Amino acid sequence: MARKELVGKVVSAYQKTVVVRVDRNLPHPLYLKRIKRTSKFYAHDEEMKAKPGDTVRIKETRPISKLKRWRVVEILSGGEQK
Repeated sequence: MARKELVGKVVSAYQKTVVVRVDRNLPHPLYLKRIKRTSKFYAHDEEMKAKPGDTVRIKETRPISKLKRWRVVEILSGGEQK
C-alpha cells in the first residue's frame, strides 16, 4: 500500500519537528461552491532544515511520537528570506 504524500507550508518549527499547514479546496455539499479547508500536521524533520514559510512535501510514516505521524521528504521552496 502506497503511503500518502501531501504538500503544505511550514507554520512553525521546533526541535526536529515542523507544523505543516495543508490547504485544500472542495465543493460545498449543498451549494457546490468551492470552499477552503485547512489541516495541520506535525512532521518529523531530522536535519532541522525546514523553516517557517517553506513549502515542503511530507509523507505518512509510522508513529514517531504522540502527534507525529508524518516526516519531511523534501523542501520544495524557501519562505522567509533575511
